[in-house]
Amino acid sequence: MTTWRRQTAKFVGGIVVAILVFTLLYDYGMTAFDNRPRTLLESLQVVVETFTTTGYGSDAGWNSRVMTLFVIVMDLTGVVLIFLALPALAFPLLEEELSTTVPTSTDLTDHVVVCGFSERAETLIEELESRGVDTVIAEPDRNAALDRYEDGYTVVHASPDTVDGLLAANIIEARAIVADISDEVDTSIVLTAKELAADVRVVTVAEKLDHTRYHELAGADEVLSPRTLLGESFARKVTTAVSTDLDEPVELGENFDIVELSVRRGSQLVGSSLAESRLREETGVNVIGLWFDGEFQSPPDPAATITSGTILLVSGRDDQIEMLRERTRTDVRRHESGKTLVVGYGGVGRAVCRMLTEAGHDHTTVDKRDIDGVDIVGDGTEAETLRRAGIEEARTVVLAIADDTVAEFATLVCRDLAPDVEIIVRAQQRESVKKLYRAGADYALSLASISGRMTAGTVLDEEVLSMTTQVDVVRTEAPGLVGQTLAEASVRDETGCTVVAVRRDGDEEPQTEVGPDYRVSHGDQLIIAGTDEDVNRFNERFGNS
Repeated sequence: MTTWRRQTAKFVGGIVVAILVFTLLYDYGMTAFDNRPRTLLESLQVVVETFTTTGYGSDAGWNSRVMTLFVIVMDLTGVVLIFLALPALAFPLLEEELSTTVPTSTDLTDHVVVCGFSERAETLIEELESRGVDTVIAEPDRNAALDRYEDGYTVVHASPDTVDGLLAANIIEARAIVADISDEVDTSIVLTAKELAADVRVVTVAEKLDHTRYHELAGADEVLSPRTLLGESFARKVTTAVSTDLDEPVELGENFDIVELSVRRGSQLVGSSLAESRLREETGVNVIGLWFDGEFQSPPDPAATITSGTILLVSGRDDQIEMLRERTRTDVRRHESGKTLVVGYGGVGRAVCRMLTEAGHDHTTVDKRDIDGVDIVGDGTEAETLRRAGIEEARTVVLAIADDTVAEFATLVCRDLAPDVEIIVRAQQRESVKKLYRAGADYALSLASISGRMTAGTVLDEEVLSMTTQVDVVRTEAPGLVGQTLAEASVRDETGCTVVAVRRDGDEEPQTEVGPDYRVSHGDQLIIAGTDEDVNRFNERFGNS
């Protein structure tokens, strides 16, 4: 019996007892004090009329003060009981009747079960749905499940760490399950999932790097550590010669890559439009797209102004990319090694420091905690702390702070203290990225974005350019393009994808000199780059479908 039903039973029982007591007292009073004897049935009628406020009939007007006072007490009692009944009984009943019913099971198949909803889970779901993969959220809290359901998500009200909960999410016919709640709950989900469906792919997200082993022992097929990946990404953005060694391009063939390059503060490209920069004419690279303040633009607008922090996504030969790399670097202190200041020594900060140490790059760490690995103990938002850490002589500042509001403030402080320093910032939430750019960051990336992207790529086992972007590199055939040139088909304008290379039937290496006049032949395998939506649009327009 539910709590509401128990309360209802107790309340109704109390009312019945009150009516019987008042009936007996009224019957006695009418005989003893008013000299108008009544039967028990007549006395019951008067009490019911009083409690329900429907009137008193012929009994109205009593001869004795005792009965008058008694009726007043009975009136007040009836009113109090009515007011108590509304919030205790009527309102919960109406709320239950009018509220949306949250599903407790699903009949989806070949879907991904997402355990735990957060902004990074939201990113994951967006990534999967952009590829046409169904998802279902297993949420144990009814109110949270209702919120997700009303937001348009497919959700089941069930505990994902129980047998009944995973069966409700139809894990038996699922493609994969993603557990991202906490290390303890995630391992419980893995154990339960493997008991029910040993072959289902289970992907977990480890909050702490040293807990990865326990996820694996529980039976997880893949254990992800997004904080580590985010830290490694930040280390690759550091503006020194070491960044050349840390870049991780996508190799499409011998001596031909796709790579991201950040335009540094003080670069000769800053302030010019893409057309004015003449990158293709002077370096030979193919500009696939640009990142402006966290927003990806492809195909890029030739009139778009390049600013510090703009990220170029380009393809080309190694020598062409190196030529462009030189143009993206700052002309100020180019040959100085510089120093990197890492503010925040949590999971992301540690990953940054580890990679910089392995590369032999000088860096100083700042954290409020006096722990091993921290050079300067203090508040990273305080100017004095940053001065002691040497911000005025630093070349790059990495803000690996978990709180977005604090990170925004720290960005403002750093920019005020060192106008020319490059600032790289970790954001917790996606919505904070634009604010960080407005505060003065040169590069910002949210943990939610990288987590969702990383998980989606792992679940689907797809080839992606980088877990830190939303760009896929896909090898595909395009029957709809056979006989046409890329310009005639308006591939970039129609889909947003860029054809970066073509492998012809029988060729060992792909052909990388692919211009607008390239005519597609039967059997050509195109290598395209674009966002998830762009790739889907390309396949729908020119693919096998």
